[in-house]
Amino acid sequence: PELGRYYPGDVLVTGFDIIFFWVARMMMMGIHFMGDVPFKDIYIHALVRDEKGQKMSKSKGNIIDPLDLIEKYGCDALRFTLAALAAQGRDVKLAESRVEGYRNFATKLWNAARFCQMNECNPVAGFDPKGVKETVNRWIVAKTAEVADKVGNAIENYRYDAAALGAYQFVWGSFCDWYLEFAKPIFTGTDDGTKAETRATAAWVLDQTLHILHPLMPFITEELWQQTADRSEALMLRPWPKLEGLHDAAAEDEMDWVVRVVSAVRAVRSEMNVPPATQVDLLGSGLAARTLDWAKTHGDLILRLGRLAAFDAQASSQRVAQASSHGAAQMVVDEATLVMPLAGVIDLDKERARLDKEIARLDGEIAKVDKKLGNADFVAKARPEVVEEQHERRAEWSASIAKLKEALERLSGA
Repeated sequence: PELGRYYPGDVLVTGFDIIFFWVARMMMMGIHFMGDVPFKDIYIHALVRDEKGQKMSKSKGNIIDPLDLIEKYGCDALRFTLAALAAQGRDVKLAESRVEGYRNFATKLWNAARFCQMNECNPVAGFDPKGVKETVNRWIVAKTAEVADKVGNAIENYRYDAAALGAYQFVWGSFCDWYLEFAKPIFTGTDDGTKAETRATAAWVLDQTLHILHPLMPFITEELWQQTADRSEALMLRPWPKLEGLHDAAAEDEMDWVVRVVSAVRAVRSEMNVPPATQVDLLGSGLAARTLDWAKTHGDLILRLGRLAAFDAQASSQRVAQASSHGAAQMVVDEATLVMPLAGVIDLDKERARLDKEIARLDGEIAKVDKKLGNADFVAKARPEVVEEQHERRAEWSASIAKLKEALERLSGA
C-alpha cells in the first residue's frame, strides 16, 4: 500500500549537478520496473553561493550558516530571500545584506498590521469587496485581486522569484506606501460612512495579504492572522484566495495616475536636492478632461504626499513660461507637462555645477573599468566573479549618469 500511495510522486526537487547521475537513472529504472515515470515535474533549484558567486567551502571560510541567519534575522526573512533569488537558470548569490533587507520587509508588514489595528480596521463579517464605493478602495481591491492571481500562478509554475517579487511590490508599494497613505485623511475625517468602508476594506486587504504571503513567510503571517482577529482556523489550513470579478479599470486608471504624479514630484525633489521640509508649487498644463477632474478630486492627496504648497492643474501659459524662464524642473506624466518652479528654492547654478561634477566623476570611474575590461590579460587572469563585479559596477554607474543627465535636463531656463 505504501508503494501505491507514494509512487508515482508529483515533483522531484534537485540540483542540476546530479541530473544525469541520479535523476535520469531514477526515470529509467522507474519506467523499467514500475511501468510509469516516478515523478511528473522536476524542479531544478539553484546552487547557493556566497555573495561573490563562489561555491561555499570550509577551506575558503565562506560558508554561511542558515541557523545563524535565522537567529539574527528570523526564518521568514531567510526563506523569503531564497525564494526571491531563486531565478531559473541562475545560482543564488547569498549575501547577509539581502536577508537583512527582507527582515525589514517583515517589519514593514508588522507595522502595517499595527497601523490597521490602531485605526480600528477590523475584519467585518460578510464584507463584500465588490460592494465598495470609494475610488481608493475599489483601486486597492483590484490590486489585491491582481496580485493574488499573479503570485498564485507563479507558485504553480515554480517561479518562486516572481511570486516573491510580486508579493513584495504589492505589500511595500501598493498597500503600505500608497493605500495606507491615501487612507490616513479618511481615518481622521468626519465622513463616518466612508471611514467605515475604508476600515473594512483595509482589514480585508490585510487578510488577503497574509494569505498571499503565507507560502513565502509562514511564521509572521500566521502570527498576525491569529492576533488581528478571532479566527476559526489556522491560516495554513485555508484555501488560496480566489478573487474573481474584482478588477476595476476605471479606479486603477485614476489612482495609478495619482501615484505617477506623486512619484514624479518626489523623484524631481530628490534629484534637485530640494530640502524635505520645503514646500514648492506645481504647475500643470495640457491635462486632458478626465485627468483634470482627477487632479481636482485628489488635489489634497497630491499636495500632502508631494509636499507641495499649491498645485495649479490649469496654469496659464504665461505663468508656466515665467516659471521656466527663472529656472524650473519639468516632468511629463502621460499627456500632461508638470512644472516645478525652483527659483529661490535651490541655487540653480550651484545645482548644475554639482550635477556636472558628479557626471564627470562617474565618467572617470567608467573609463577606469573600461580600461580594465579592455585588457585581455586582466579578463583572462582575473576570477570570473571579479570580472562580473566590474561589469555590475559599470552598469550601476551608467544608470546613475543617465539619472543625473535627466536631472540636468530638467533644469530649464536661466
